[in-house]
Amino acid sequence: MSQADKMKQGQFTNPETPGYVGFANLPNQVHRKSVKKGFEFTLMVVGESGLGKSTLINSLFLTDLYPERVIPGAAEKIERTVQIEASTVEIEERGVKLRLTVVDTPGYGDAINSQDCFSTIISYIDDQFERYLHDESGLNRRHIVDNRVHCCFYFISPLGHGLKPLDVQFMKAIHNKVNVVPVIAKADTLTLRERERLKRRILDEIDEHGIKIYHLPDAESDEDEDFKEQTRILKASIPFAVVGSNQQIEAKGKKVRGRLYPWGVVEVENPEHNDFLKLRTMLITHMQDLQEVTQDLHYENFRSERLKRGGRKGPEPEEMDKDMILQEKEAELRRMQEMIAKMQAQMQKQGDEGEAPHV
Repeated sequence: MSQADKMKQGQFTNPETPGYVGFANLPNQVHRKSVKKGFEFTLMVVGESGLGKSTLINSLFLTDLYPERVIPGAAEKIERTVQIEASTVEIEERGVKLRLTVVDTPGYGDAINSQDCFSTIISYIDDQFERYLHDESGLNRRHIVDNRVHCCFYFISPLGHGLKPLDVQFMKAIHNKVNVVPVIAKADTLTLRERERLKRRILDEIDEHGIKIYHLPDAESDEDEDFKEQTRILKASIPFAVVGSNQQIEAKGKKVRGRLYPWGVVEVENPEHNDFLKLRTMLITHMQDLQEVTQDLHYENFRSERLKRGGRKGPEPEEMDKDMILQEKEAELRRMQEMIAKMQAQMQKQGDEGEAPHV
Protein backbone atom coordinates (compact mmCIF):
# COMPACT_ATOMS: atom_id res chain seq x y z
CA MET A 1 0.00 0.00 0.00
CA SER A 2 1.37 3.41 -0.97
CA GLN A 3 1.89 6.28 1.47
CA ALA A 4 -0.98 8.27 -0.14
CA ASP A 5 -3.39 5.30 0.33
CA LYS A 6 -2.38 4.99 3.98
CA MET A 7 -2.99 8.71 4.54
CA LYS A 8 -6.45 8.39 2.99
CA GLN A 9 -7.26 5.64 5.47
CA GLY A 10 -6.24 7.90 8.38
CA GLN A 11 -2.90 6.23 9.02
CA PHE A 12 0.00 8.57 9.77
CA THR A 13 3.32 7.39 8.34
CA ASN A 14 6.90 8.60 8.25
CA PRO A 15 7.44 10.08 4.76
CA GLU A 16 11.23 9.72 4.97
CA THR A 17 13.70 7.01 5.72
CA PRO A 18 14.46 6.05 9.35
CA GLY A 19 16.98 8.35 11.04
CA TYR A 20 15.71 11.40 9.15
CA VAL A 21 14.35 14.12 11.48
CA GLY A 22 12.99 16.49 8.85
CA PHE A 23 14.37 19.97 9.64
CA ALA A 24 16.10 19.94 6.25
CA ASN A 25 12.62 20.79 4.94
CA LEU A 26 12.58 24.17 6.76
CA PRO A 27 13.78 26.18 3.71
CA ASN A 28 10.79 24.85 1.77
CA GLN A 29 8.47 26.06 4.54
CA VAL A 30 10.07 29.53 4.44
CA HIS A 31 9.76 29.51 0.65
CA ARG A 32 6.05 28.63 0.74
CA LYS A 33 5.35 31.28 3.39
CA SER A 34 7.28 33.97 1.50
CA VAL A 35 5.53 33.17 -1.78
CA LYS A 36 2.14 33.30 -0.07
CA LYS A 37 2.92 36.61 1.66
CA GLY A 38 4.55 38.21 -1.37
CA PHE A 39 7.46 40.64 -1.51
CA GLU A 40 7.75 44.41 -1.15
CA PHE A 41 10.36 46.60 -2.76
CA THR A 42 10.73 50.38 -3.13
CA LEU A 43 12.91 51.82 -5.87
CA MET A 44 13.70 55.52 -6.18
CA VAL A 45 14.79 57.06 -9.48
CA VAL A 46 16.57 60.43 -9.46
CA GLY A 47 18.00 62.41 -12.33
CA GLU A 48 17.45 65.38 -14.58
CA SER A 49 14.47 65.46 -16.93
CA GLY A 50 14.90 63.88 -20.33
CA LEU A 51 17.33 61.13 -19.30
CA GLY A 52 14.80 58.32 -19.90
CA LYS A 53 14.06 57.37 -16.28
CA SER A 54 10.39 56.51 -16.86
CA THR A 55 11.15 54.57 -20.04
CA LEU A 56 13.82 52.53 -18.30
CA ILE A 57 11.57 51.64 -15.34
CA ASN A 58 8.77 50.57 -17.69
CA SER A 59 11.31 48.48 -19.62
CA LEU A 60 12.68 46.86 -16.45
CA PHE A 61 9.35 45.62 -15.14
CA LEU A 62 7.40 45.31 -18.45
CA THR A 63 4.65 47.58 -17.18
CA ASP A 64 3.38 51.13 -17.68
CA LEU A 65 3.76 52.99 -14.41
CA TYR A 66 3.04 56.44 -15.87
CA PRO A 67 0.03 56.17 -18.21
CA GLU A 68 -1.20 59.75 -17.63
CA ARG A 69 2.06 61.66 -17.27
CA VAL A 70 2.17 65.19 -18.67
CA ILE A 71 5.59 66.62 -19.62
CA PRO A 72 5.86 70.29 -18.51
CA GLY A 73 7.19 72.96 -20.84
CA ALA A 74 10.40 74.92 -20.41
CA ALA A 75 8.59 77.95 -18.92
CA GLU A 76 7.00 75.76 -16.23
CA LYS A 77 10.36 74.26 -15.27
CA ILE A 78 12.01 77.60 -14.46
CA GLU A 79 10.41 77.96 -11.02
CA ARG A 80 9.43 74.31 -10.61
CA THR A 81 10.25 72.64 -7.31
CA VAL A 82 11.11 68.99 -6.79
CA GLN A 83 8.06 66.77 -6.33
CA ILE A 84 7.72 63.23 -5.03
CA GLU A 85 5.53 60.83 -7.01
CA ALA A 86 5.18 57.29 -5.68
CA SER A 87 3.54 54.72 -7.97
CA THR A 88 2.73 51.25 -6.65
CA VAL A 89 1.98 48.27 -8.85
CA GLU A 90 1.34 44.60 -8.03
CA ILE A 91 3.37 42.32 -10.30
CA GLU A 92 2.88 38.55 -10.39
CA GLU A 93 5.19 36.12 -12.15
CA ARG A 94 4.85 32.33 -11.87
CA GLY A 95 2.82 32.62 -8.69
CA VAL A 96 5.27 35.02 -6.98
CA LYS A 97 3.79 38.44 -6.11
CA LEU A 98 5.87 41.60 -5.91
CA ARG A 99 4.48 44.87 -4.56
CA LEU A 100 6.73 47.34 -6.36
CA THR A 101 6.76 51.02 -5.44
CA VAL A 102 8.66 53.35 -7.75
CA VAL A 103 9.39 56.82 -6.33
CA ASP A 104 10.00 59.38 -9.05
CA THR A 105 11.37 62.89 -8.45
CA PRO A 106 10.17 65.19 -11.26
CA GLY A 107 11.70 68.63 -11.13
CA TYR A 108 15.11 67.50 -9.88
CA GLY A 109 17.84 69.64 -11.43
CA ASP A 110 15.40 71.52 -13.70
CA ALA A 111 15.33 74.90 -11.97
CA ILE A 112 17.88 77.62 -12.70
CA ASN A 113 19.00 77.52 -9.07
CA SER A 114 19.34 73.84 -8.08
CA GLN A 115 21.33 74.53 -4.92
CA ASP A 116 18.83 72.99 -2.52
CA CYS A 117 16.74 70.82 -4.85
CA PHE A 118 17.37 67.55 -3.01
CA SER A 119 16.14 68.52 0.47
CA THR A 120 12.64 67.28 -0.48
CA ILE A 121 14.06 63.90 -1.47
CA ILE A 122 16.04 63.53 1.76
CA SER A 123 12.96 64.48 3.79
CA TYR A 124 10.95 61.79 1.99
CA ILE A 125 13.56 59.09 2.77
CA ASP A 126 13.67 60.14 6.43
CA ASP A 127 9.86 60.24 6.62
CA GLN A 128 9.64 56.61 5.47
CA PHE A 129 12.17 55.60 8.15
CA GLU A 130 10.15 57.59 10.69
CA ARG A 131 6.89 55.92 9.66
CA TYR A 132 8.42 52.44 9.83
CA LEU A 133 9.89 53.19 13.29
CA HIS A 134 6.48 54.41 14.48
CA ASP A 135 4.71 51.30 13.15
CA GLU A 136 7.39 49.02 14.57
CA SER A 137 6.98 50.62 18.01
CA GLY A 138 3.17 50.41 17.92
CA LEU A 139 0.81 47.78 19.29
CA ASN A 140 -0.12 46.15 15.98
CA ARG A 141 3.11 45.03 14.33
CA ARG A 142 1.74 42.16 12.26
CA HIS A 143 0.86 44.12 9.13
CA ILE A 144 3.60 46.73 8.79
CA VAL A 145 3.86 48.11 5.25
CA ASP A 146 7.50 48.65 4.35
CA ASN A 147 7.79 51.82 2.25
CA ARG A 148 11.45 52.46 3.08
CA VAL A 149 13.54 53.22 0.00
CA HIS A 150 15.64 50.11 -0.64
CA CYS A 151 17.52 51.33 -3.70
CA CYS A 152 18.11 54.57 -5.60
CA PHE A 153 18.98 54.59 -9.29
CA TYR A 154 20.87 57.84 -9.84
CA PHE A 155 20.86 58.78 -13.54
CA ILE A 156 23.97 60.49 -14.90
CA SER A 157 23.92 62.39 -18.18
CA PRO A 158 26.06 60.84 -20.95
CA LEU A 159 26.76 64.28 -22.44
CA GLY A 160 29.18 65.54 -19.79
CA HIS A 161 32.74 64.58 -18.96
CA GLY A 162 31.89 62.86 -15.69
CA LEU A 163 29.92 63.95 -12.63
CA LYS A 164 28.43 67.42 -12.29
CA PRO A 165 28.72 69.30 -8.97
CA LEU A 166 25.01 68.61 -8.37
CA ASP A 167 25.61 64.87 -8.86
CA VAL A 168 28.39 64.89 -6.26
CA GLN A 169 26.40 66.95 -3.74
CA PHE A 170 23.29 64.79 -4.03
CA MET A 171 25.02 61.42 -3.78
CA LYS A 172 27.05 62.59 -0.78
CA ALA A 173 23.84 63.79 0.87
CA ILE A 174 22.02 60.44 0.56
CA HIS A 175 24.73 57.76 0.51
CA ASN A 176 24.31 57.12 4.25
CA LYS A 177 20.53 56.81 3.92
CA VAL A 178 19.94 54.60 0.87
CA ASN A 179 21.72 52.18 -1.49
CA VAL A 180 22.90 54.30 -4.44
CA VAL A 181 23.34 52.65 -7.85
CA PRO A 182 24.81 55.02 -10.49
CA VAL A 183 23.34 54.63 -13.98
CA ILE A 184 24.58 56.26 -17.19
CA ALA A 185 21.45 57.14 -19.16
CA LYS A 186 20.98 56.96 -22.93
CA ALA A 187 24.16 54.98 -23.50
CA ASP A 188 23.36 54.68 -27.23
CA THR A 189 24.68 58.24 -27.62
CA LEU A 190 28.19 56.98 -26.78
CA THR A 191 30.66 54.82 -28.67
CA LEU A 192 32.08 51.79 -26.84
CA ARG A 193 35.36 53.62 -26.20
CA GLU A 194 33.58 56.76 -24.94
CA ARG A 195 31.40 54.60 -22.68
CA GLU A 196 34.37 52.87 -21.03
CA ARG A 197 36.21 56.19 -20.63
CA LEU A 198 33.14 57.78 -18.99
CA LYS A 199 32.70 54.80 -16.64
CA ARG A 200 36.31 55.05 -15.47
CA ARG A 201 36.01 58.82 -15.00
CA ILE A 202 32.82 58.49 -12.92
CA LEU A 203 34.32 55.76 -10.70
CA ASP A 204 37.46 57.86 -10.15
CA GLU A 205 35.36 60.88 -9.14
CA ILE A 206 33.21 58.73 -6.84
CA ASP A 207 36.37 57.55 -5.06
CA GLU A 208 37.85 61.05 -5.03
CA HIS A 209 34.79 62.55 -3.31
CA GLY A 210 34.31 59.64 -0.89
CA ILE A 211 30.85 58.71 -2.20
CA LYS A 212 29.56 55.36 -0.95
CA ILE A 213 27.69 53.54 -3.69
CA TYR A 214 26.09 50.11 -3.37
CA HIS A 215 28.68 47.35 -3.70
CA LEU A 216 27.50 43.89 -4.64
CA PRO A 217 28.39 41.27 -2.01
CA ASP A 218 31.08 38.75 -2.93
CA ALA A 219 29.88 35.33 -4.00
CA GLU A 220 30.19 32.64 -1.32
CA SER A 221 32.85 29.97 -1.76
CA ASP A 222 30.21 27.24 -2.06
CA GLU A 223 28.34 29.00 -4.89
CA ASP A 224 28.57 27.52 -8.38
CA GLU A 225 31.08 28.93 -10.85
CA ASP A 226 28.40 30.47 -13.09
CA PHE A 227 27.07 32.61 -10.23
CA LYS A 228 30.60 33.66 -9.26
CA GLU A 229 31.31 34.71 -12.85
CA GLN A 230 27.99 36.56 -13.05
CA THR A 231 28.81 38.49 -9.85
CA ARG A 232 32.25 39.38 -11.19
CA ILE A 233 30.77 40.71 -14.47
CA LEU A 234 28.11 42.73 -12.65
CA LYS A 235 30.71 44.34 -10.36
CA ALA A 236 32.85 45.26 -13.36
CA SER A 237 29.86 46.86 -15.13
CA ILE A 238 29.21 49.56 -12.48
CA PRO A 239 28.14 52.25 -13.33
CA PHE A 240 25.60 50.59 -15.62
CA ALA A 241 25.30 52.23 -19.06
CA VAL A 242 21.73 51.54 -20.18
CA VAL A 243 19.23 52.08 -22.97
CA GLY A 244 15.48 51.88 -22.44
CA SER A 245 12.65 51.34 -24.93
CA ASN A 246 9.07 50.10 -24.86
CA GLN A 247 8.80 49.60 -28.63
CA GLN A 248 8.91 46.23 -30.38
CA ILE A 249 11.16 46.28 -33.44
CA GLU A 250 11.90 43.51 -35.93
CA ALA A 251 15.61 42.68 -36.08
CA LYS A 252 17.17 39.64 -37.76
CA GLY A 253 13.77 38.08 -38.26
CA LYS A 254 12.58 38.35 -34.65
CA LYS A 255 10.73 40.89 -32.52
CA VAL A 256 12.91 42.68 -29.96
CA ARG A 257 12.56 45.73 -27.74
CA GLY A 258 14.92 48.37 -29.00
CA ARG A 259 15.56 51.65 -30.76
CA LEU A 260 15.66 51.93 -34.55
CA TYR A 261 18.29 54.21 -36.14
CA PRO A 262 19.25 54.80 -39.79
CA TRP A 263 22.43 52.81 -39.18
CA GLY A 264 20.84 49.87 -37.35
CA VAL A 265 18.98 48.70 -34.24
CA VAL A 266 20.01 49.04 -30.58
CA GLU A 267 18.54 46.06 -28.72
CA VAL A 268 17.62 46.83 -25.13
CA GLU A 269 18.15 43.26 -23.87
CA ASN A 270 21.35 42.60 -25.80
CA PRO A 271 24.33 42.69 -23.36
CA GLU A 272 26.66 43.56 -26.24
CA HIS A 273 24.72 46.76 -26.89
CA ASN A 274 24.24 48.07 -23.33
CA ASP A 275 24.06 47.08 -19.63
CA PHE A 276 20.25 46.93 -19.32
CA LEU A 277 20.20 43.17 -18.79
CA LYS A 278 23.01 43.42 -16.24
CA LEU A 279 21.17 46.16 -14.32
CA ARG A 280 17.98 44.09 -14.20
CA THR A 281 19.91 40.97 -13.17
CA MET A 282 21.65 42.92 -10.39
CA LEU A 283 18.34 44.29 -9.11
CA ILE A 284 16.51 40.94 -9.16
CA THR A 285 19.31 38.66 -7.88
CA HIS A 286 20.36 41.09 -5.13
CA MET A 287 16.93 42.43 -4.16
CA GLN A 288 17.08 40.61 -0.84
CA ASP A 289 20.56 41.98 -0.10
CA LEU A 290 19.39 45.53 -0.90
CA GLN A 291 16.57 45.09 1.63
CA GLU A 292 18.93 43.63 4.25
CA VAL A 293 21.44 46.48 3.86
CA THR A 294 18.55 48.96 4.21
CA GLN A 295 17.36 47.21 7.38
CA ASP A 296 20.69 46.40 9.02
CA LEU A 297 22.68 49.50 8.07
CA HIS A 298 20.68 52.55 6.96
CA TYR A 299 17.57 52.00 9.08
CA GLU A 300 19.57 50.97 12.17
CA ASN A 301 21.68 54.12 11.86
CA PHE A 302 18.53 56.24 11.67
CA ARG A 303 16.92 54.33 14.54
CA SER A 304 19.94 54.66 16.84
CA GLU A 305 20.17 58.41 16.14
CA ARG A 306 16.47 58.86 16.94
CA LEU A 307 16.74 56.84 20.15
CA LYS A 308 19.81 58.86 21.16
CA ARG A 309 17.68 61.99 20.90
CA GLY A 310 15.04 60.35 23.09
CA GLY A 311 12.57 59.97 20.24
CA ARG A 312 12.65 63.69 19.36
CA LYS A 313 12.96 64.99 15.86
CA GLY A 314 15.47 67.71 15.13
CA PRO A 315 19.12 68.32 15.99
CA GLU A 316 21.12 66.68 18.77
CA PRO A 317 21.08 68.26 22.26
CA GLU A 318 24.80 69.04 21.91
CA GLU A 319 24.12 70.85 18.65
CA MET A 320 21.27 72.77 20.32
CA ASP A 321 23.63 73.76 23.18
CA LYS A 322 26.25 74.93 20.70
CA ASP A 323 23.67 76.98 18.84
CA MET A 324 22.45 78.59 22.09
CA ILE A 325 26.02 79.46 23.17
CA LEU A 326 26.72 80.92 19.74
CA GLN A 327 23.53 83.03 19.85
CA GLU A 328 24.37 84.26 23.36
CA LYS A 329 27.88 85.25 22.26
CA GLU A 330 26.51 87.08 19.22
CA ALA A 331 23.99 88.94 21.43
CA GLU A 332 26.77 89.88 23.89
CA LEU A 333 28.94 91.10 21.03
CA ARG A 334 26.10 93.27 19.73
CA ARG A 335 25.60 94.78 23.24
CA MET A 336 29.31 95.61 23.51
CA GLN A 337 29.29 97.20 20.06
CA GLU A 338 26.27 99.33 21.06
CA MET A 339 28.02 100.40 24.31
CA ILE A 340 31.17 101.36 22.41
CA ALA A 341 29.10 103.32 19.88
CA LYS A 342 27.35 105.21 22.72
CA MET A 343 30.68 105.98 24.47
CA GLN A 344 32.14 107.27 21.20
CA ALA A 345 29.06 109.44 20.64
CA GLN A 346 29.33 110.89 24.19
CA MET A 347 33.05 111.59 23.79
CA GLN A 348 32.40 113.25 20.44
CA LYS A 349 29.67 115.39 22.00
CA GLN A 350 31.90 116.41 24.93
CA GLY A 351 34.68 117.23 22.52
CA ASP A 352 32.38 119.42 20.46
CA GLU A 353 31.18 121.28 23.58
CA GLY A 354 34.78 121.85 24.76
CA GLU A 355 35.77 123.33 21.41
CA ALA A 356 32.77 125.76 21.33
CA PRO A 357 33.94 129.50 21.55
CA HIS A 358 33.31 131.40 24.84
CA VAL A 359 31.38 134.66 24.58
